[in-house]
Amino acid sequence: MKKIFLTTVLVFISLATTAQYKYRDSNRIGIIFGINQFTLNTSNFDAKPAMGWNAGLSVRGNFYNDWDMVYAMQFSENNFTVATKNLFLANEDVNYKLASAQISLMLSYKIVENHLSLEFGPVVQVNGKLNIDKENQNNIISGTTLFAKDITDITKFNFYPAVGITAGVKHLRVNVQYQYGVNNILGNLNKQNFGPNFKGNAGILSANLLVYL
Repeated sequence: MKKIFLTTVLVFISLATTAQYKYRDSNRIGIIFGINQFTLNTSNFDAKPAMGWNAGLSVRGNFYNDWDMVYAMQFSENNFTVATKNLFLANEDVNYKLASAQISLMLSYKIVENHLSLEFGPVVQVNGKLNIDKENQNNIISGTTLFAKDITDITKFNFYPAVGITAGVKHLRVNVQYQYGVNNILGNLNKQNFGPNFKGNAGILSANLLVYL
């Protein structure tokens, strides 16, 4: 996972350098921090959304007329729970954590200059395996014969179309964004002969504070 994060950082630096060259008169570098709600949309087991956090950097520059271009690199911890039964056959929701890094390239339409904009574009995410507490690894996922630890090796690269809105003042803004994963985030599980055809799409709702330098 450290190698994935390092690669993501290098790519972002390259993008930011390019943006600085093109938009040197209007570039603004922003610091991102906020929260997210991760939802795993699947019929294979009972998954519920949970809260996580975001942190990162963005570069905003003029693109054309009323349009800006926004590059962003964001690190996140995403969480969701899955219904299971523990060793005593009692119902227990197990929390799954997903550490991830995202690179996004968004077009931003300026409704009100420096105050309100509508944004949309692609997001690429890289992540490691899901993490669960050691004491929950042998819980049985409700409605299946799988252990909680069996579903941790998910797809490592994911693609999200995203749409959002940003509002505030020149140096301090709030961004609310929704991302929907178009690829099967559970696809790796189909290679492990667990039986059912696993299919899942991730949805991420984020609320971030952006401080522009």
